[in-house]
Amino acid sequence: MADDKFQDQARDVADKAQELIESVEALVSEGTQLLVSSGDYTGPSALVIGLTVFVLAVFVGYHVVWRVTPALHSPLMAVTNAISSVIIVGALIAAGPADVGFSEIMGFLAVTLAAVNIFGGFIVSQRMLSMFKKKK
Repeated sequence: MADDKFQDQARDVADKAQELIESVEALVSEGTQLLVSSGDYTGPSALVIGLTVFVLAVFVGYHVVWRVTPALHSPLMAVTNAISSVIIVGALIAAGPADVGFSEIMGFLAVTLAAVNIFGGFIVSQRMLSMFKKKK
């Protein structure tokens, strides 16, 4: 008997939650329509979008790397080195113009740090692979 009463209460709560969801959806839709029709709404700024993508990338990257087994560490480092080589291409484009400004300085810094990452990663990978070679 108590289980039936509990199930009925759960159904009532679920129905009320569904009604609340529908009300919120309607309010959001009406609010968005009002903003768009008034001409004041231009959408999220590029900074907000960029920060959102950055934060999501940090969380996804952290969870992906955290779950890597030690046996896959060397292949992961090789992929990281490949990503750094793509960064170098973008940094070379940024550092390319003849006039010196903030973007050129940051591009040069990116080239330098990515090069250190690439060559350091290859040195570490080489040392790790040499540990698995048979000794003569």
